[in-house]
Amino acid sequence: MPRDYNLEKILPTAHQRLPEYQRDNDWIRAFLRRAQIAHIASRWDNQPFITPSTFFYDEAGHRLIFHSNISGRIRENIERHPEVCVEVSEMGKVLPSNVALEFSLQFRSVVVFGKAYLIEDENEKRQVLHKLIAKYFGEMELGKDYRPATDKELKRTSVYEIKIESWSGKENWKDRADQSDEWSALDEKWFK
Repeated sequence: MPRDYNLEKILPTAHQRLPEYQRDNDWIRAFLRRAQIAHIASRWDNQPFITPSTFFYDEAGHRLIFHSNISGRIRENIERHPEVCVEVSEMGKVLPSNVALEFSLQFRSVVVFGKAYLIEDENEKRQVLHKLIAKYFGEMELGKDYRPATDKELKRTSVYEIKIESWSGKENWKDRADQSDEWSALDEKWFK
């Protein structure tokens, strides 16, 4: 079982503007297990790039797994600079207010900092690719509904692990944005 991380002592994630939105390690793990799309930030020297990707959280290895083409921007970036930042989020409803600066929205998010590495071992590569498929197509059975990845197919894809060094989770899922008594009340139609 991976160790828990003390969020207050981790430099990239230590300063939360709204600490009441901060979530604990168990919440972060649960969110990463069910979230659908990760945005992976990598760089080529001073030029940052964002790459959306499917992924899965390997809890036992305390890492994120994703894949890409055998060559391309993300692979070149990671081979040159393995340090990455990953954002995973979901949005709920928009929250109107009668005060311009209080308009808001419901959101949940996790930011992960770590280093990305190619998974070179063919057996591990195959195993984690099948776990990635299972996350999104859990009702389909390997060996029954689809055949396992072949050696030839594995040679055509890059599979990565992001070793998690630190993370931060935030959630703002309140029902309404703050309102002011100094201005007329909003019509209830805006809260549907």
